[in-house]
Amino acid sequence: MIRTEKVGFEYMRRDVDGEVVGITQALEDVSVKMEPGQFVAVLGANGSGKSTFAKHLSGLLVPGEGTVWVDGMDTREEDLQIPIRRTSGMVFQNPDNQMVASVVEEDVGFGPENIGVPSEEIWTRVEKSLKSVGMYEYRKASPNHLSGGQKQRVAIAGLLAMQPKCLVLDEPTAMLDPKGRKAVMDTAWELNRKENMTIVLITHYMEETVNADYIYVMNQGKVVLEGTPKQVFAQPKVLEQCKLQVPEITKIAAGLRDKGIPVPPDLLTEQELADWLVQWKASR
Repeated sequence: MIRTEKVGFEYMRRDVDGEVVGITQALEDVSVKMEPGQFVAVLGANGSGKSTFAKHLSGLLVPGEGTVWVDGMDTREEDLQIPIRRTSGMVFQNPDNQMVASVVEEDVGFGPENIGVPSEEIWTRVEKSLKSVGMYEYRKASPNHLSGGQKQRVAIAGLLAMQPKCLVLDEPTAMLDPKGRKAVMDTAWELNRKENMTIVLITHYMEETVNADYIYVMNQGKVVLEGTPKQVFAQPKVLEQCKLQVPEITKIAAGLRDKGIPVPPDLLTEQELADWLVQWKASR
């Protein structure tokens, strides 16, 4: 679904006269591969380059070096920009930035209308999309009256109405309370499992990635670690060096190992740790 090869990108800083006064290397030699139907997480602290990378996956930014392919399409090809954005839709951190209408169902229908979908089909898509994110009962409401989590689900519905193959979620829960975070993540997981939609989650919340198929960890514009959740979480020192907050279970397991209890480094959940401790105690 998505493949990048040695992607590099620079931001140029200019003075009031437009002269370049500095260059920041945002991405360097980034190569990833994301298969159709996968749930892939890109982890990184603020300033790691993960959001800049996310914008490359929908063609919003074009690499200065290297290549990005979305469903086989090279994002540098100008005549492929619309097909690429139909294929890979992006949800931003602040849902208010994606709201364009005063009624929820009109907001969801805005995208398909702009790509020329017939009116009858638009409303069919709007209904299906809102139902898929659990927001159909709010179809006549004003987005201004919704909570942050509800707005984010409406933003997701707006992209679903355009029938993409892939959703790129750029820190979709960063501005939400725990209830809103859970609702948005439940929606993402349901789309992945029931619709077989490719999900790319950009986040710094490690607990949101525990059940991902694959994880890429970014730091200073580079991929510094990759693998399954068990492989990635088994390297807490690397994660801490990347300024990522290690999950509590990983910390507890590390503390137990320091006390001489041989807890495996790849346990991800409370239940896994509890089950292992029961078995370990029974075997002694």
